[in-house]
Amino acid sequence: MKPVLAAVLAALALAMAAPPASARPSSPKKVKVQAPARQGTPYAMRDDAMAFAEQVAERRGLDPAWTRQAIAQAQRLPVVERLMQPAPTGTPKNWAAYRNRFIDPVRVQAGVRFWQDNREALGRAEQDFGVPPEIVVGILGVETLYGQHMGNFRVLDALATLAFDFPASHPRAAERSAFFRGELEQFLALQSRLGGDPAQPLGSYAGAMGLPQFMPSSWVRWAIDFDGDDRIDLWRSPTDAIGSVANYFKAFGWQPGMPTHYPVSFDVERLDLEALLAPDILPTFSVPSFLAKGAHLEGEAVQHDGPLALVELQNGSEPPTYVAGTENFYVITRYNWSSYYAMAVIELGREVKAALPGGS
Repeated sequence: MKPVLAAVLAALALAMAAPPASARPSSPKKVKVQAPARQGTPYAMRDDAMAFAEQVAERRGLDPAWTRQAIAQAQRLPVVERLMQPAPTGTPKNWAAYRNRFIDPVRVQAGVRFWQDNREALGRAEQDFGVPPEIVVGILGVETLYGQHMGNFRVLDALATLAFDFPASHPRAAERSAFFRGELEQFLALQSRLGGDPAQPLGSYAGAMGLPQFMPSSWVRWAIDFDGDDRIDLWRSPTDAIGSVANYFKAFGWQPGMPTHYPVSFDVERLDLEALLAPDILPTFSVPSFLAKGAHLEGEAVQHDGPLALVELQNGSEPPTYVAGTENFYVITRYNWSSYYAMAVIELGREVKAALPGGS
């Protein structure tokens, strides 16, 4: 038997062994899916997957046998393919409903406990990176309910499925498949460097990991050892997670002291809503140009030094909600490219801060 085939068959036998126990109960993407650690069909005999393993080994200087064995253990998960499909056309967005998913008494009280338990790390993160505690707390609350919902999909399976079998019907299938191949490569390189078993880590159906749900490339670029134990652990170290989220925001241009958004109303006689919404959530309007198109600001918003964007949050059949987003609002959307997500993070953080004994 040829050595390569023998290695693949041995890896396949390992892949079919009993799965490890899942440490986390549910997916951080708020989809209630219970995913066995191993299910579906293996990639061990897929020529494209094995060729990818060889290419990764060559690019990254890894042991080819190790990369082949790692990919051979991966399983194609049809549930991941289904979850990656976009919402049906015509599904109305609803900010009020979206908000209610994340701002509720259970999550707020969990946030209060997290803030109290990690006050020192949150304060140090603000000092080092300029990111206020309520933003970090908002992110970790929306992403994983402070570590309670970090996902029970094997990261290896999720990334392999989306790398090699991304749904062809998706409008951005080729682009997204390439993205997940890059993430799978980063994941394998990271696990090799850490000396870990790539079949063990669990995460979301998209392959995001730990309390902050970092993708492998984000882990490599922005995760930091913030608790000083000489290793980065985003699953078990809230301190590392706090520092890593703050570091991420600083890298994307967070400006200390700048509000995330301001209230906005309209002068209907001068309003050019189409022009105000044209740049989407990218801040491009100076305050004077914003006002000239019919927006109305009050108080400190009129003195804002920097560009603004008109952010529209649709409410189904009800009138939309509008805010004037700043560059810091846009930075939050670099974590998840959604204005609804950014507003949920902001409002959860504010609710938690208000619920703290003494309000801070």
